[in-house]
Amino acid sequence: MADPNWGPVPGGPRPAPLERYALGVVITVFAVVSQYFVPSLVPASLLLYGNLLGSVAIVYGVPIVAFALLVGGAPLRDWDHRMGLAAWQGLRFYGLLMLLSLLVFLALTIVYEVLDPGALQVLQQPSPPLEQAAGNPWFWVGFSFVAGAAEEVIFRGFIFGYWRDRPGNWIGPALWTSAVFAGVHLYYGITYGAASPLVYPTLFLLGFAFAATYRFSGGNLVVPAALHGAHDALAFFELVSKDLALVLSYLLIFVGAVIALVDYLGGDPEPSAPFGPASGRGG
Repeated sequence: MADPNWGPVPGGPRPAPLERYALGVVITVFAVVSQYFVPSLVPASLLLYGNLLGSVAIVYGVPIVAFALLVGGAPLRDWDHRMGLAAWQGLRFYGLLMLLSLLVFLALTIVYEVLDPGALQVLQQPSPPLEQAAGNPWFWVGFSFVAGAAEEVIFRGFIFGYWRDRPGNWIGPALWTSAVFAGVHLYYGITYGAASPLVYPTLFLLGFAFAATYRFSGGNLVVPAALHGAHDALAFFELVSKDLALVLSYLLIFVGAVIALVDYLGGDPEPSAPFGPASGRGG
């Protein structure tokens, strides 16, 4: 059944042709995953991929420019709207889905303990981003918010947001775009191999939480970007203080879960018109 609250905005811009959008998705996926194979195939490309500025230009710059040219900025037009509502919904979805990810991780760990306990030892290895950040963790704590903003513009703003101007239910686009978001993080599969299925559900649920925030706030990207940045920053902050990073991570999840519980106990209905005039919490 189509969702009456998801689809073209009355009087809004017409969505770009689907073929152009699909080309933007292909360009994005290639640009992001190219960092894993292009340097080995074309050693000269290390001039770009081998430094942060060049890598950022390819991984983030190319997709943003491609979508801006192919699709336009319509999906981003409400990027700063309804900040209060977006913060409430963002924390709610983040808390619920990160709590779910912990449960999924626990369940999968039990399965691995039975079927392949040796694979769990691989998870003790630090991820490539953490290894790269070891020499200057504070820089990467701060840079997390830049990377989080860029990824939200690309994956929630352009890739998921494109569907706000097309009729249909939001769940389908949220599911497959979150799967794409998780899938392009190839370094987890490369690093953890057989144990990587324990990691990817968290990435998928993280993407879905931010897509839901975008949807229920009417297109806000500031809050998903901030939560995305905070999520990544806390991972890098473990290099500074592992115990405090864990406390802050669980505290963020706890706050979101409490907000979700308040909504549930209060019978707070689903926002009725996410792309209409501002209503509900915030503005």
